[in-house]
Amino acid sequence: MHFSELTASGFRCFKEDQRARLAPLTLLVGENSTGKTSILALVRALWDVAFRQQVPDFKEPPYDLGSFDEIAHYRGGRGGRAQEFQVGFSVKAPGRSRRRKGVGTASRYGFIFQKDGSAPIPRVRRIEDRHGTTWAEIRTTPNNRLSFRFATPDGEWRLADSEMAGISLPRELWEPGQRVLPPVGYPLRRILFGGEDATHRLEGVGTTSDPPTAGNIRALMGLETHFGQAMPRPFAGAPVRSRPQRNYEPSHAMQDAKGEHIPMLLYTLFRQNEEAWKSLKSGLERFGQRSGLFDEITIQSLGGKDSDPFQVRVRKHDQHGRRSLGPYRSIIDVGYGVSQALPVITELLRPGEPRMFLLQQPEVHLHPSAQAALGSLFCEAAGSRQQVIVETHSDHLIDRIRMDIRDGTTGLKPKDVSILYFERKNLGVTIHSLGWDANGNLNAHEGTIPDGYRQFFRAERRRSLGL
Repeated sequence: MHFSELTASGFRCFKEDQRARLAPLTLLVGENSTGKTSILALVRALWDVAFRQQVPDFKEPPYDLGSFDEIAHYRGGRGGRAQEFQVGFSVKAPGRSRRRKGVGTASRYGFIFQKDGSAPIPRVRRIEDRHGTTWAEIRTTPNNRLSFRFATPDGEWRLADSEMAGISLPRELWEPGQRVLPPVGYPLRRILFGGEDATHRLEGVGTTSDPPTAGNIRALMGLETHFGQAMPRPFAGAPVRSRPQRNYEPSHAMQDAKGEHIPMLLYTLFRQNEEAWKSLKSGLERFGQRSGLFDEITIQSLGGKDSDPFQVRVRKHDQHGRRSLGPYRSIIDVGYGVSQALPVITELLRPGEPRMFLLQQPEVHLHPSAQAALGSLFCEAAGSRQQVIVETHSDHLIDRIRMDIRDGTTGLKPKDVSILYFERKNLGVTIHSLGWDANGNLNAHEGTIPDGYRQFFRAERRRSLGL
C-alpha cells in the first residue's frame, strides 16, 4: 500500500496548507533547512498513529523534531506559535480488491495534533473514502471523552448529546504516553453492540432524520479495512550510518537507522537460509559491480560455530573483469563508501515483506558513479509493492533516475516518480510537486515549474561556459 498524497498545515516550516504528491519513487529536493527531513519524519509518524494505533514519537532517531513547541509552526510577531497542526495522507492500495456494494475503504486520513505537556498528541482523527462521501471523525476532550460523527451518501449522524458523556476511552488507551485515538469502530461497537436496538443513540445532523441503516454501518466499518492489515513499519535510514568493524560478534539483530544490524542480518542469512543468502548476495554484487564499489561479497566465519566471530568481506576484479588472485578484504579495509552504502542497498534488496523506505541523503560518502547507480537501484526497488521516499542533494542520482525513466531501463513510468521541490518563502516553505514526461522533460503536477528550481545550477553552468 502506497501513500499517494501528503498534507500539512501549521507543521514545522509549513504555515499554509501543503499538498505533496507521493509516488512509488519520490525525491525530496531543495535547499537545506526547508523541511525535507521533517516530511520524512511526518510520514513515519502518520504511519504509527494510523496503522499502529500509537502516539508517534517525533524524537525517534534518525529524525528528532523536538517537542510540540519545535514542531508547531512559528508564525512570527503577534501570531506566535500555532496552537495545533493538521496533517494527513491519502493511500493507494495495489490492485483492486472485490468488495461488497456500498462498502468502501478509507483512502484519506487526517489528524489534528495539539499540545499535551510538551508533546504533540493526536486529538482528532478523520478517515474518508476516495469520494469523500463516506467519512467518520473522532475527537477527544481533555477529560478523556469521545465526540463522534459519521456520514454516508444517505446522511450524517453523531452521538446524541445525552450519550456523549457515556463514551469514555478505556484506561489502557489513556495512560501517559498512550494517548491515542481509537479506530472509528470503537464507539460504534460500544454503542451498537450494547443491545439489539441501539441506533437511537445516534442522531441525525442537518436534514437527516432517519436512523442509520445496517448498510450505513457496514459502509462506515469498511473504512477500517486498512487498519486490520499487518503491514511492516517504514524503514528510516540516516545519512550517517554504521561504523565498520573488522570482526563482528554474533548477536540478536535489532534494526536501527544507522544500519548497525546489517552485518548480523547478513550472517544470519548466510548460516540459516542458503537460498535467501544467494539471492541477496547476487543483488548486492550486481549493485557493487554497477557502482564500482566491489565485485564480490561474502561472509567469513572465523570458527565452526554459530557463536564464533565473523567478517563481512568484499573484493574487486581486475580491469578486465577477471577474478583477483588476492584475498577478500574486510569492509573496514576498503574505504568508507562500501560500509555506508551497504545498509541502504541491503534493506532495499533483502527478502521480506514489501515496505516503505524513508531515506535521508543516502548518497553521502559515495563517488558520483556510485550515486548514479543508487538512482538506478531506487528505480528497480520502487513499484507496486514497495515505496521509496528519498531526500537527496545529488544531481548524479536524480539525473540517473530521469534517464532510466526516459529510456525505459526499468518498469517504472513517469507517473511513478514524483519530485517534491521545497521552496523557502519568508517564514514558510511551499512544496511544489514536479515530475518528468516520457522524454525526460521536467513538468509540474499542478501549476507551473517555480523559477527557483535548478536556478543555482543553471547560473553555475552559464558561468563555467563563460556566458
